[in-house]
Amino acid sequence: MKTFLKKYNIQLKLLLGYAIGLIFLGIIYYFLLPFILNYPAGTYGTKFQYELEQANYLSQIILIAFVMFAIFAITTFYKTHFLVKFHDLIENPKKYTLKEINFVKDKLISTPYSLFILNIIIPSIVLPVLHAITIKQLEMTTLKIFLLVVTLMTSYVTALFIYTNSVFKNILLNLPFDDTTGIKRSSLKKRVIFNILPLFLASVLFTALLGYTKVAKETGNSLFHTYKDKLDYFCNYEQFNNISDLLAESKKFNLSENESFFFVRTSNGDFYNCDGQKIHFSDFFIKYLNEMSESNEGRVYEYYGIDKQGVVSTCIVNGAPVTIGFYYTIITQDSLTYFGIAFLLLFIMNLIVLILFANSIIDDIKTVSNRFSEIAENENSNLGETLSLTSNDEISDLTIAFNKIQDMTVQYVEQIKDNQDMLMEKERLASLGQMIGGISHNLKTPIMSIAGAAEGLTDLINEYDSSIGDKDVTNEDHHAIANDMKDWVDKIHSYTAYMSDIITAVKGQAVALSEAEQEVFTVDELVKRVDILMKHDLKNNHLQLNVNLNGLESTQIHGNVNSLVQVVNNLISNAIQSYDDPSGKSIELETKSDNKNITISIIDHGSGIPKDVQEKLFKSMITTKGKNGTGLGMFMSYSTIKGHFNGDMNFTTEIGKGTTFNIVLPVR
Repeated sequence: MKTFLKKYNIQLKLLLGYAIGLIFLGIIYYFLLPFILNYPAGTYGTKFQYELEQANYLSQIILIAFVMFAIFAITTFYKTHFLVKFHDLIENPKKYTLKEINFVKDKLISTPYSLFILNIIIPSIVLPVLHAITIKQLEMTTLKIFLLVVTLMTSYVTALFIYTNSVFKNILLNLPFDDTTGIKRSSLKKRVIFNILPLFLASVLFTALLGYTKVAKETGNSLFHTYKDKLDYFCNYEQFNNISDLLAESKKFNLSENESFFFVRTSNGDFYNCDGQKIHFSDFFIKYLNEMSESNEGRVYEYYGIDKQGVVSTCIVNGAPVTIGFYYTIITQDSLTYFGIAFLLLFIMNLIVLILFANSIIDDIKTVSNRFSEIAENENSNLGETLSLTSNDEISDLTIAFNKIQDMTVQYVEQIKDNQDMLMEKERLASLGQMIGGISHNLKTPIMSIAGAAEGLTDLINEYDSSIGDKDVTNEDHHAIANDMKDWVDKIHSYTAYMSDIITAVKGQAVALSEAEQEVFTVDELVKRVDILMKHDLKNNHLQLNVNLNGLESTQIHGNVNSLVQVVNNLISNAIQSYDDPSGKSIELETKSDNKNITISIIDHGSGIPKDVQEKLFKSMITTKGKNGTGLGMFMSYSTIKGHFNGDMNFTTEIGKGTTFNIVLPVR
């Protein structure tokens, strides 16, 4: 038993709510049905009904409620069978795949709608048929029962829909959200119409039924008094010699309206119309005439909910009392047609209004959702742009909340930019510390060479000074000394130029970057700075940097050269670290152009990038070089290329064969 309760606990919870609601619905139906159908007083739920139908009114209501609950139970277990199959998924979703989880999500979202439709359609067909079989009538009362059932069931099932939706929402909240793959897309417009239209339909139908009931009751009373006055004419007649005289006299009345006719009951209980033709009435009509018409001023009812009545009286024929009466229809076919057309027009008009109303709400919501989408999808979206208020309701609350979030987002973006600049500055200073060793080594050689040149110049100067006045020193000797001095000066110029390039490159990396700082530089300038700054690392790791610019040396790039140098240096550092044993290996730096963009590629033939690192490279702060990296990371490099150069970055990698990083920059 415990296993069953655990396995079907959600279905049982739904059915418990349905049963409680059904009790209230049964009570409403019990009191409302006689009123809507104008049941004759004193006939339903009494001995009169039991003798006629072998069942009383209460037992009929209980039977109807039982049938309805059976229908709800069958449809509920049928449509929620997936909850039994995936019962463990609801409690332990981590054990299941995303496809299975989204399948359950889709079912949880769509099942309340399918239950709503089934629980309206099936009872609306079954209950009128059951009622027709029970009362053995298939006339207008069946249609009215159908409309009443639709009215009550629509209202009741709408409440069940809300209840079912709330139960399923609690389940959905406990399931993980990754994406909506496999979940059918719906629209808010459909949901609004789907939720409001049934209640509107129920309201219109109930109003129509109330109006119909009121009209039928007043028309019945009016016709009753009219035909009773006509019967009084016969009762005041002095005396009829026979039935034929009585029937002949009845033809004086114009009975073409309301499908009415005059009838007379003979002493043997047979009924005849004014033409002398034998007619038949229902058992209910005859029983009511015999037992209750006298206490009801001669009024007789055809059956429960049937809009046909009669009025009877007694007149004297040849000295003996004879029952005579009129049989008439309260609501004619023309009146029903009028009600139907009026209802249809009202329904269409209100449906149009409902659709326009739904569109109005959805347009307001779309305004906000579209702005969110623009911010999420468009990096150049104007975050400072706020939405205007167009109402003073919950939509305006949503708009105000959006504007507040917009303001907070602007502040957060500015703060992030400040933090990013600070982080880049710290990382740049850290990278400078790592480059000091290489730079000092690079500067030692030209400094020592300059010192040697100075010593050589000193010797030449001393030699020249001692040769002054020496008659053995010829002009050719003076020129030779001058040429030697010029050679040493040229060497000093080359050494100082090299030192200047190094100092310029280091200075560029030390200066703070600014987003507004824009300059134009060539590919050759970029590569030259990279070569100077990375030469020491490459040399220490016995790696060769092969540069292939494909004739793009003079191609101009717009932006901050120091930012791009740091990104390229970071990629080369990553490439160096990709080799387990870098000795004798190489790294390629290539450039390509398609007239719109220039692509700078850093290619290594190392170990490749692990899959778990690939997924995080451009999404979070991660470095592929561990403690030996500059710390800039792919995230910062990607942000720099996207934010400062309006470009893009991508990569291809293969484990054990190497990685290619591509920097794509627009060419103006």
